[in-house]
Amino acid sequence: MQSKAHFPSYTRGQRLPELLKQHILILDGAMGTMIQQYKLSEADYRGLPGNTRFVKHPGDLKGNNELLVLTQPQIIQKIHEEYLEAGADIIETNTFGATSVAQEDYKMPDLAREMNEVSAKLARLACDKYSTVDKPRFVAGAIGPTPKTASISPDVNDPGARNVSFDTLRASYREQIEGLFAGGVDLFLVETIFDTLNAKAALFALDEFFEETGECLPVMISGTVTDASGRILSGQTVEAFWNSLRHIQPLTFGLNCALGAALMRPYIAELAKICNTAVSCYPNAGLPNPMSDTGFDETPDITSSLVDGFAKDGLVNLVGGCCGTTPEHIRAIAQAVSKRKPRAFYREAVEVDE
Repeated sequence: MQSKAHFPSYTRGQRLPELLKQHILILDGAMGTMIQQYKLSEADYRGLPGNTRFVKHPGDLKGNNELLVLTQPQIIQKIHEEYLEAGADIIETNTFGATSVAQEDYKMPDLAREMNEVSAKLARLACDKYSTVDKPRFVAGAIGPTPKTASISPDVNDPGARNVSFDTLRASYREQIEGLFAGGVDLFLVETIFDTLNAKAALFALDEFFEETGECLPVMISGTVTDASGRILSGQTVEAFWNSLRHIQPLTFGLNCALGAALMRPYIAELAKICNTAVSCYPNAGLPNPMSDTGFDETPDITSSLVDGFAKDGLVNLVGGCCGTTPEHIRAIAQAVSKRKPRAFYREAVEVDE
């Protein structure tokens, strides 16, 4: 049984619930995949030679994609605009790893707040440039899972060991949320969730922020099923995952990453049956292939055909791409699903006799 969806009175992104009812909306593709195409060096990540701010920073910075909003903002801006030009309705900030917890790996936890605000401002500029009355564009503040897990021991010999606490995660996420909001995001996207407890820390921080500020932005939640067991890494099935987080009243709930669309389909179909909110799906471009230019096998035609199958069968409200997808993938997906109707999720509960 599916109950009628009710959403709070949003202070930003107010048009999104109605747009999801009218059309299948398009999320952007992979930021990391596009950054890889630039083949940036260690000096490039530091912003050299023009930007000397990080010239003496200890340790390697190559691979810290979130730092690029400070050292190579023109690259991030260009990627955002390429996805918008391809048809994306929503673009994600380049903040997947922009928490103090994640930035500890690069000895840059003190830069997390700045990274988030600047990243949101870059995405905001891009969206404002491409928005029209008929096709408004929205900025989603991307909140990643961090490299640490609150539910699983990092030591096989000590099941009770943990390398991060709930309170540490909550505080780190709160700092990220404040930066994203200050930069102008329209909504928050808690994504690639492999540990429900990590997600709860992010959502608790969001709830605190909303209560203390009086703001209320749409929240999107997206988990990742890691293998054929149909569970996220911390052990929950997709149904249990939904029931653990449904109290947040998310605008969308769905899956991304880990699996390509073909392997993800049964889990999206299950969510489509049980969720009383919009369902999202942004898969990888198939399975990893290090010999491919993007690191993944599927071409835009293949990925868009698979995603269109979800839309044709009425399973989704928002689609896009994760690892290995490019603006060409998003353009093909947008064109494929443009003729499809979104999944109905504003409907009264129907009693079914057993």
